[in-house]
Amino acid sequence: MDVKEILQKLANAHGISGHEQNVRQIMEKEIKPYVDEIRTDKMGNLIATKHGKGPSIMLAAHMDEIGLMVKYIDDKGFLRFVKIGGWFDQTLHSQRVIVHAENGPLHGVIGSKPPHVMKEEDRKNPVKAEDMFIDIGAKNKEEAEKLGVKIGTPISLDRDFVPLLNGLYTCKAFDNRAGVALLIETMRQISEMKVDATIYAVGTVQEEVGLKGARTSAFGIDPDVAIATDVTIPGDHPGIEKKDSALEIGKGPVITVVDAGGRGLMADQNVVRWLSETAEENEIPYQLDVGDGGTTDATAIHLTKEGIPSSTISVPVRYIHSPVEVISIEDLKACATLIAKAAVNVSKYF
Repeated sequence: MDVKEILQKLANAHGISGHEQNVRQIMEKEIKPYVDEIRTDKMGNLIATKHGKGPSIMLAAHMDEIGLMVKYIDDKGFLRFVKIGGWFDQTLHSQRVIVHAENGPLHGVIGSKPPHVMKEEDRKNPVKAEDMFIDIGAKNKEEAEKLGVKIGTPISLDRDFVPLLNGLYTCKAFDNRAGVALLIETMRQISEMKVDATIYAVGTVQEEVGLKGARTSAFGIDPDVAIATDVTIPGDHPGIEKKDSALEIGKGPVITVVDAGGRGLMADQNVVRWLSETAEENEIPYQLDVGDGGTTDATAIHLTKEGIPSSTISVPVRYIHSPVEVISIEDLKACATLIAKAAVNVSKYF
């Protein structure tokens, strides 16, 4: 498979936080030809290792996507849910979903009280997730339960990978199947290069609910340096100003300097220098990011044990944490090439 096909396969797969097994199986199959050893740790992180004699590099891509979970089934068979990860409630309303019941997946739709029967003041306010429900077509609670729906059943959005114009694609879960795809592509490129470093390519779990898998896997690996691969917000579409994000789709990899206003990651300056100088030496266009919003697995990794020098390389993706994220495949490929080239010269910096 080429990187677009791998991304499509990953993005179409379903795996909310704590239920990443489908994504892990795909990652393991696709990365296996390029590494020496693969294991799954107690937390569920996939750790694929390519052994070397040089410095050790941890590459981390979280496998989970934001989703929902059943919290209650009413007598008429409608499902109430909690949000798993950071949703903007308005993006959920009227979406199709897949309920991953024990007896097999069930299609459903997210509904709420119709505006026709709302009071005038209620129509002026967005519908909150707590006032929504999922309709799977069940006649009653007993039918839903017989189909394998229970408290704790995971739910994901029902959106498929499709092309837009000019090399752009849209799907759910590019956050962070893009990071997983570029990690696989990175290891493919590294397998064709002379790289002395030991590489740990890690698919982490539960990033969207607290960077949990990154914390435990980094503790076990204790690498010399780490790069998280993720997505980030560009400022190239209506509704956002360049002063809030100067990043653009199509302008190449994004190297994090600071995220979450320093409350998350303050990237190691030598890591930023290593990555930016590697990009310049190989004529790979890149972007630097100082952000005030979210953070990535690198935040948990860089605080592990005595501290691990870390940064993040991100693919700019529009509309993240929605069912209609948008990506450029060329940006993803450039991210993979930058990390592979950096693995070649890591001994100059660490």
